[in-house]
Amino acid sequence: MLGNAGTANECPVQAAAAQIIDAAAVGELAALNGTGEGRGYSDMAFKDAAGTQMSVADFAGKALLVNFWASWCVPCREEMPALDAIATEFNSEKFMVLPINLDIGASGLEKAQAFLDEGQFANLPLFADNTFAAFERLKREAVAIGLPATLLLDPEGCELAVLQGPAEWHSDDGRAVIEALIGLRG
Repeated sequence: MLGNAGTANECPVQAAAAQIIDAAAVGELAALNGTGEGRGYSDMAFKDAAGTQMSVADFAGKALLVNFWASWCVPCREEMPALDAIATEFNSEKFMVLPINLDIGASGLEKAQAFLDEGQFANLPLFADNTFAAFERLKREAVAIGLPATLLLDPEGCELAVLQGPAEWHSDDGRAVIEALIGLRG
């Protein structure tokens, strides 16, 4: 059974990679913090739109921009068009924007899907954790305290950077960060 407990320092420390991301994080992305401290998220569990259990490990081999959002979160809603534009531009065999919705309760998935449908986001599929366990893990590890929150992960699901709050991802500054992340593996 996949869980959200996680293990601290399950990944190697990647100070150099974190510094590369940190150096690219200027202007619109200045709040992004290169970490690379060894936190791993390959076991972080969530579901797809059909309710199939998944984890970050299902995307192994791709650098990930994992964005935690909720339909009731105004800054999250404002950030979604930029995330969709970045996904449209960069999603490939090397990179993916992985949005994880955190609307809780029985109607959480419906609310999230309605928002995505309304926005006509072509490259933001519905993935959700309506148990909120994934975000509780981020809070427990002092990675995030509110929404939206974004993790930049390497192809093994290891944390390279964290952003607390929204960002204008579809900007020259956002592109520079994504290009730096993708460029770490050539």
